[in-house]
Amino acid sequence: MMMIKLPREDKQTIVKHVQAFFADERSEMIGDLGAEQIVDFMIGELGPYLYNQAIADARKLVQEKASQMEDELYALEKPTVNRHGGR
Repeated sequence: MMMIKLPREDKQTIVKHVQAFFADERSEMIGDLGAEQIVDFMIGELGPYLYNQAIADARKLVQEKASQMEDELYALEKPTVNRHGGR
């Protein structure tokens, strides 16, 4: 299982967002421990899918940029036909 480790500050921010979500959407109060467990569970469940999608997005971007670079390199090529009637 892939373990994603978030910086402490980021994780605490997400925990606060989860607590606010439960308070606003479900009228439930959950503590720091409960919210942190939910965050850890969601990271474990969603992390690999999100990671794989990010890799796919990066791969697509790199392929597009490589194709653009290839086009630009072709545009830089000089003609090789001798303009004075020879080869």
